This record gives sequence, C-alpha cells and structure tokens, in this order.
Amino acid sequence: MKHFCEMRDGMKIEWDAPIVMKDGTTLRGDIYRPNDDAAYPVIMTYGPYGKGLLFSEGYPKRWEMLIDAYPEVLDGVSGNHLNWETVDPERWVPWGYTCIRVDSRGAGNSEGFLDLLSPQEAQDIYECIEWAAAQPWCDGKVAMCGISYYASNQWAVAALQPPHLAACIIWEGAMDYYREYSRSGGIMHNLGHNWARPQVYNLQNGVGDYGYKNRLTGENLSGDITLTPEQLAKNRNDFVAYNLEHEMFDAEMQARLPNVSKMTVPLLSSANWGGAPLHPRGNFEGFIKAGSKHKYLEVHGELHWGHLYTKYGLGIQRQFLDHFVKGYDNGWNERPGVVQLQVRHVDKFVERFEDAWPIPRTIWQKWYLTPDSGLTCNEPLCPAVTMTYDPKGDGLTFLSAPFENECEFTGPMALKLFISSSSTDADLFVVVRLFTPDMEEVVFQGANDPKTPIAMGWLRASHRELDTENTLPYRPYHTHTNKQPLTPGDVYELDIEIHPSGIVVPAGYRIGLSVRGKDYIWGGYKHKADPVYPLRTPLETGVSIFQHDDPVDRPIEIFGADVNLHFGNEHKPYLLLPLIPPKR
Repeated sequence: MKHFCEMRDGMKIEWDAPIVMKDGTTLRGDIYRPNDDAAYPVIMTYGPYGKGLLFSEGYPKRWEMLIDAYPEVLDGVSGNHLNWETVDPERWVPWGYTCIRVDSRGAGNSEGFLDLLSPQEAQDIYECIEWAAAQPWCDGKVAMCGISYYASNQWAVAALQPPHLAACIIWEGAMDYYREYSRSGGIMHNLGHNWARPQVYNLQNGVGDYGYKNRLTGENLSGDITLTPEQLAKNRNDFVAYNLEHEMFDAEMQARLPNVSKMTVPLLSSANWGGAPLHPRGNFEGFIKAGSKHKYLEVHGELHWGHLYTKYGLGIQRQFLDHFVKGYDNGWNERPGVVQLQVRHVDKFVERFEDAWPIPRTIWQKWYLTPDSGLTCNEPLCPAVTMTYDPKGDGLTFLSAPFENECEFTGPMALKLFISSSSTDADLFVVVRLFTPDMEEVVFQGANDPKTPIAMGWLRASHRELDTENTLPYRPYHTHTNKQPLTPGDVYELDIEIHPSGIVVPAGYRIGLSVRGKDYIWGGYKHKADPVYPLRTPLETGVSIFQHDDPVDRPIEIFGADVNLHFGNEHKPYLLLPLIPPKR
C-alpha cells in the first residue's frame, strides 16, 4: 500500500495513512489539511464506501441528480474531492478544518473482518479519534460529520465517550440496528440485497485489482491483494444471512444498540421527512434520548444527500462546529429554538423553530377507523363488524372527509388496530396518505424515492409485545424479544409505531390511512429501475430499496393468509395524529 503526501488543490493530502488499532489491525485514512504547519480541529468520517471513490465516479446518476437539483454544490469547488455522503474537504479545509476519511475495518484499504455497524466498528472509531487528536497537526479536537452510514455509527462511538470527540453532526443517520437497518416492526427489509451486496461488498478489502482505482492517485481502492469470491465471503459477516438469523432482538442485536444516554458531546441531529424506514426514526429517537447538554434537531425534506452539501445545510453545519469546536461566539446560542423544522406543505417548505420534540403544544387527535371506510374524529358507536383483506392485494383504505380548514400534523404517529388472522401470524403495513379534492394522491420527493407518502409504519403481529418502560401513547415501542404466535380466529390488539413525519393539509384535501399486507406502491407506478441499485430495486414505488418481500422471512403460507380488522364498541381502532395549533 503506497502511503505518500502531496499538494493538490491548495491542500496537503496524505493518502492511505496507517492507523494501527490496539489489536494490531491496520486501518487506512486519507487526510486533507490546510497548507501550513498550524494545528486545526478534525472532521472525521469512518465507513465502507471507499474513501478514495469520488461521488461522480461511483454514483454517476446520483451525482447528476444532486447537481441538477442543487448546482450550488459546486460553487467555488471542483468536486474532485467530494465523496459519497462525506464532507467535501475542498470546502472545509479553507474554513480551518482538517478532514480525515477512514476506510472501515475490512473495507477499502483497511485490513480485517468486515462486520457492518458492529461494536468493533465503534471501538475502531474511538481509537481513530484518539489517534488523530494526538497528531501534531490536530489541536486536540475531533468532530464527526457525515450522512447515512457515516452518521449512523456516530451514535455508537459517542456513547463510548472518546475523550477528544468534540461534537457530532448526525445527518440522516439511523440509530437502532435492529429496528432500522434490519427490521421494520419485526419484518425484515431487503437492505442487504439492495445495498450491502451491490454497494459495500464490491469495495471490500481484497477486491484488489478487480475493484475501483483512486482516480487521483491511480492506486487500488480495495487493497493490493486480490482475493477469490470465496475468500472474500469468509472475511465478512453476511448482512442478509445475519439479519435473517436474528429475527428477534436477541443479545447480539442488543449489543448493536448504543446507549445514547451516555452521549455527552454537542449533537446536531438532522432528519429527512421522507426517509422511512431507515433514517428519520433514529434521528428523532437519538435526539430525544441523547444525554448531551447541547443537542439540536433539524428536519428537512427532498433528496437524502442533498442538503449535506447545499448552502442551507453547510451554513447550519459550519455555524454549529465553529461554535462548539472552535469556540466562536457566532450567534448559535441566539437561535430561536433547539428544533429547526422545514415544515412540509404540498408545494413548499416553511422554516419554523420550536423548543422541543415532540412539539410541546401538540394536540394528540384520535382519528377513528370506521367500517364504512371512514376516518373521523368522532368516536363511533357501532355493532361488532369485521372487514377482511387479502394481504397479497392492496388492503383497506380509510378516508377522512375533506378538511374545512388548513391543518398541520407534525410529529410521531401511532395506530391501534384489532385484528385476527386465518394463520399464526400477520404482517401489518400501514400508510398515512394525502389526497387532493379530486382524489389524486399527493406524494413527495423522499430521501431515496421520488414518490413517497406522508408516513409509514410496520408491525409483525407476533412481535406485538410492548416495552412498557419505553412506550409512549404516541410512540409504541416493542420489545421484539418474545414471539407470540396468533391463534387463528382470535382477536388481538396491536399498537403500531408510525415513523415521525409532517404535513400541512390544505382545505379541501383528505387524509387517508391504508392497512395492507405488503409494501406500499404508489398508484402511478410503472417499472423504472434505480440506476444505483438496478438488480432488485425499482424507483417510484414509494419505498425504494426498503422492500419487505424476502420469501424466507415472509413465507406465503403464513403471511399470505386473510386478515380481519375488527370494529365495535369493544374494538375501536384509531390513528393518533399530532395536530399542531398555530404559535401564539
């Protein structure tokens, strides 16, 4: 492995610097520094996507989408150092930061066994932070800032409290491996098929000559040794097989859930309204549970990786880091609230600050499902009735009357159902939707799919047991430790978590709720392959790469059986929505 330094684009760049872990494993990092001998704070990222793989080269279609949507991303920079989901050193180095990108253990040019989002990775990041802080070009302060994978692993390392970790910007980053990276309400999604295999394994250490080369140096991005497919497979924890094996939240899965209450560094948690099921939940949960004295929540919409690089996003990130890492008195403390929302309308976003999350003035409204397919705030009185749906079809949809006035719903949501099944289990997929006066569904550009509904939730009925310590009226929290099969025909009460979201409903529009036995599919869907994940993932379904259709996890003989929804004076299902009155 060639380790060398050079001057390029006004920066001192050190390629493939060795960082030796306590167990003797050598990781490699690329270091981008200002062109002087002063000591600066560090912004570090650690992940499996190849530290020298340019965004434009590894993800050309996504790059085109990014630049088309936000041409400002290239204002004043070349883009030649902008990598997938990490900060652009060409922008941050002139602002007085050193940027370090580390290939995670077993990925890129770093040795070792590849185990995504494992406790070992958190320990590695801890050691990388402390290594960087001890270098003469570092002033002793190390921050982390990145999106998705480069955000998710920050929760885990921050909980370990590295002495020199100074701040975290967790931009659209999951927090709970089991509930977000592996299973939605206990139902396994296909992130392993659609992400780990095509996007991570092709950059595993040992791909060698068969992999990418660093366009700026000509060196291999995945090691100088070229291993066989069989050797590569033995040197990683198979993401799909692992998640299939661990249906329940067992000891191994629990070890992957960080105790973020131990997090003490300043935190900026940034969520995307349209990121279900992976990213928005963790940003909200982590913000609420983090032990940090200084913690802030920002929520936006649109493309997953867009605002990490826009003037809007960069302005927030730089002000936050300059204040908490460099100590600048730059107005951050004068912000009008710790929660910054881009409140979503059907045609725009409107910025508003709040004092807390959930919003303190929230009115928690129960919208009752009725057997005539209605959705009403009036508590119904009716005899016992059932509605049946085939899980292989489109399920049942319940609609409100047209809204007389504009209303805002922003925050966590929850659904209570009473169901029976003709088999020993059932998978519930619930979708909160918006319809125009002409009954056209309104969908939004989400993080990963351009046709996302307002919000979604999931629950495997046998996973219905609630964690009473963590459950809140507006956010059911399931243990996933005690599988409780159904007795066919018996009625069961289910509380389903719906990931936080927000929408301002115009007058004349309707809210809808769909209860299904399979993934949501946008009504105007026509097959269009995703250029990044072409093997299995179509765009414009509404769920992107997060399909829940693994035949091993969801055998048709169990999850294809009819499901009944029960109504009556003893069974009053309802959707809990967070109505937000205007500020006074």
